[in-house]
Amino acid sequence: MPLTLSAQTSQGGFETMAQPTEDQTECKAPRPPKELDSFAYVRNGYREILRIDAYQTAIQSDVCGCPFNEIDWSLVVGISKQYVTSDNPKLPFDVIDLRSQADGLEAEFLDICGN
Repeated sequence: MPLTLSAQTSQGGFETMAQPTEDQTECKAPRPPKELDSFAYVRNGYREILRIDAYQTAIQSDVCGCPFNEIDWSLVVGISKQYVTSDNPKLPFDVIDLRSQADGLEAEFLDICGN
């Protein structure tokens, strides 16, 4: 959802930019904790794997709502082995491909849940 700003005028005519409050309840996959890996690229891969797993689980179980309510990062790290595409420990995943898979599942989830 793009950030929209609205101008508000106070008594003296000064205009301020106010951010909408609706973004606070948006359901997004959380960022993995830095303790999982020192490399951001690997953590980004874990985040996309989390998205894939969460959307697959929600679609298979017909559960609508935020699929990221309960995060078990150790589970994500465990299943990440099936997504490894390289022997390079700094670049084990194809994060672009993982993001594409997650985006496709997210679209399917939103279509099913009517969002």
